[in-house]
Amino acid sequence: MATKDTGGGQEKVGRRDETAAETGDEAAVQDATAAEVAERKAVLDDDIDAILDEIDEVLETNSEEFVRGFVQKGGQ
Repeated sequence: MATKDTGGGQEKVGRRDETAAETGDEAAVQDATAAEVAERKAVLDDDIDAILDEIDEVLETNSEEFVRGFVQKGGQ
């Protein structure tokens, strides 16, 4: 029985080493994924800012016309 326990113990140690290596790989993948997500977020933030700036410019030039569209006329 001592031989089986020793053999089983060795297999468990080997599995732990493999698990540690896999965990390191998973951490590297998660870091890479986090970097990609951060990069995509930065690009999207820039796009949103550009769109909002464009909307502001349109409203500044056409603000009077924009407001007239919402003013009720007569008994409406």
